[in-house]
Amino acid sequence: MDVLTAILASVITVSLIAFIGIIFIGLDERALKRVLMSLVGFSSGTLLGGAFLHLLPEAIEEDATRMTTFYYVILGIVIFFALEKFFYWRHCHEEECPVHAFVYLNLIGDGIHNFIDGMIIAATYLIAFESGNYAIGFATTLAVIFHEIPQEIGDFGVLIYGGLSKKKALTYNFVSALTAVVGAVATYYLAYMQSIETLLVPFAAGGFIYIAATDLMPELHKRVHAGESIVQLLTIVMGIGLMAYLKIALGA
Repeated sequence: MDVLTAILASVITVSLIAFIGIIFIGLDERALKRVLMSLVGFSSGTLLGGAFLHLLPEAIEEDATRMTTFYYVILGIVIFFALEKFFYWRHCHEEECPVHAFVYLNLIGDGIHNFIDGMIIAATYLIAFESGNYAIGFATTLAVIFHEIPQEIGDFGVLIYGGLSKKKALTYNFVSALTAVVGAVATYYLAYMQSIETLLVPFAAGGFIYIAATDLMPELHKRVHAGESIVQLLTIVMGIGLMAYLKIALGA
C-alpha cells in the first residue's frame, strides 16, 4: 500500500464517524449524556497518549536541534486557540445565537476542525512511510477517531436541535466531515513540494494537547459527582493505556 492510499483510507474511515448518530437516535437525553461523558474522557486520554507517546518522540528523533520541535508544538497550541476562538462555533449557546444560524456555523466550524484532522493524519503517515514506522499513522488515526466520536455525537444533537431532520443532520454532518479528505490531500502534495513534514507532526501534537486540555477536559469538570469523576478518570487512563499499548506492541 502506498502512502496516499493509506492516507485516503484513514481519512475516509474517520469521515464515516459522522454517521455514528444513527446508533443513538433511540436514546433519551439523559442516557446520551452519560455515554458522551465516558467517550469524552476516553478521547482525552487517546489524544494525550497520541501526542506524548507517538507524535512527539517521532518529531524529536527527526529534529537535529532538539528545540525546533517544541516551538512547533507551541505554534500548534496557539493556532488551535485562534481557530477555536474565531472560527469554531460549537460553544456558542442558543441564547446568544439564532438557532438556524448556529446550525450552519456549527457545520462550518466542524469542517475547519475536520480539515485539520486530515492534515494531522496525512502528516503522520508521511513521516511513518519515510521512517518505515508505519504504526504511527495507524495510532494517530485511532486517536483522531476516538476524539471524533464524542464530537460527532454532539454535533448530531446540535443539528437536530436546530431544526434539521435526522436524515439531513446525518447527511450534512458527513459532508462537513469530508473536509478531512481535502485537508489530507492538500497536506500530501504540499509536504512533498516544500518538505514541511517536520513542522506538521509537532504542530499536530500541539493540536492534540490543546483539544484534550482545553476542549474535552473542561467538559468533564462540569460533572462533579464522585461516581462520574471516577469513571472520567478511568476512561482517561484507558485512553492513555491504549496508546501506550500501541507504542509497545506495534512499535509505533
